[in-house]
Amino acid sequence: MGPTRKRDLAGTIAAVAVAGYLLVVVLYRWFPPITVWTGLSLLAVAIAEAGWAFYVRSKINAGQIGVGGGRLHPLSVARGVIIAKASAWVGAIVAGWWIGVLAYLLPRRGELRVAAEDTKGVVVAVVSALALVVAALWLQHCCKSPEEPPDGGDAAPE
Repeated sequence: MGPTRKRDLAGTIAAVAVAGYLLVVVLYRWFPPITVWTGLSLLAVAIAEAGWAFYVRSKINAGQIGVGGGRLHPLSVARGVIIAKASAWVGAIVAGWWIGVLAYLLPRRGELRVAAEDTKGVVVAVVSALALVVAALWLQHCCKSPEEPPDGGDAAPE
């Protein structure tokens, strides 16, 4: 299992945004009101993942410099990587959806009162989904094992 590639996430965001826009063109009249609270759950998950990433990074750094308590159970780090990968993909898909909705709403804010009211909630949802992607990528990065220090006496011959 390799690291999540940013270009794959960006491609997913773009593809889902196009598909989302096309769906919204047809289905927007049946949408419920989109409030600011709509996307905040993703922001809460992003904050939790960022906190987890800083915890993992601090434990790894403490283990490298010899300060006590720098050990993490390997399965907890593996779970962190799995959650990070899943969250990055979920964040990319949801961000693509909300970007598609936003692309539909922005030009119609002047003519549709509902579009103007929904725009704030959609912007919060887009920012929250992108924050989840960033936090997931950061957690994935923090779960990497540190580089092995080079041995002083075992230098390879040139």
